[in-house]
Amino acid sequence: MTHYAVGDIQGCFEALIKLLAKIQFDPDQDCLISVGDLVNRGPQSLETLRYCKNLGDSFATVLGNHDLHLLAIAHGIRNPTSKDTLNPILEASDKDELLDWLQQQPLLLNVKGYTIVHAGIPPQWSIAKAEKLANEVNCALTSENSGAYFSAMYGNYPLLWSDDLYEPARLRVITNYLTRMRFCTADGELDLDTKSTIIPPTGHKAWFSHSGRKTEGNKIIFGHWAALEGRDCGDNLFPLDTGYVWGGPMRIMNLDTEEYIHINP
Repeated sequence: MTHYAVGDIQGCFEALIKLLAKIQFDPDQDCLISVGDLVNRGPQSLETLRYCKNLGDSFATVLGNHDLHLLAIAHGIRNPTSKDTLNPILEASDKDELLDWLQQQPLLLNVKGYTIVHAGIPPQWSIAKAEKLANEVNCALTSENSGAYFSAMYGNYPLLWSDDLYEPARLRVITNYLTRMRFCTADGELDLDTKSTIIPPTGHKAWFSHSGRKTEGNKIIFGHWAALEGRDCGDNLFPLDTGYVWGGPMRIMNLDTEEYIHINP
């Protein structure tokens, strides 16, 4: 079985199908793994969700910030914005089945020696700690009180992790690290305002650029940061969001060979 990891799809279903055809993906023989943001901004979020769910055991994903945003809207916590393209999902006859499935998905996966996460892992966390804290969020997501999680999910604060944090701030900062982070300080203080650039704000660096990062020896696959355009980020780092929805290519990676394959708009 060949495992492939694909960058942010964001509702660009036709491109996904063309990319899978290019690698001759066979769900009876292969496994597709997404770095999250299955939905939103692109025109076919509903078709993307249906396809990925129907792959069954041949598909796995972590949740991205756009996936969580969809779930918050479905819970009545947020209204869609003018930029969202989520209404076909919210109006679909199989909406509940699709959203229930999506809400069960994790924020972090370990597959074949790789750690897969949507945005990244802050420099002060090990893989083991990131996995433990991701599981805290997953427990909240799959609990009967998941609405409380979504009610408190939005917001930038706290900017810095502390073991002494309690819910809801604790779950919010874990979520922000794993699904929204781009820049932070050496001790992990977030900047969540700087987005469409690779130039860090004063006192900050890309989360993966800090010396002494506890995950330096670990292979990390991530998405979220289209402005990186998939450029080399250093050893053991595999950026898969090449910004298809913004006019860039869509990237998929063969986990066995570490080869990137692309399809252009």
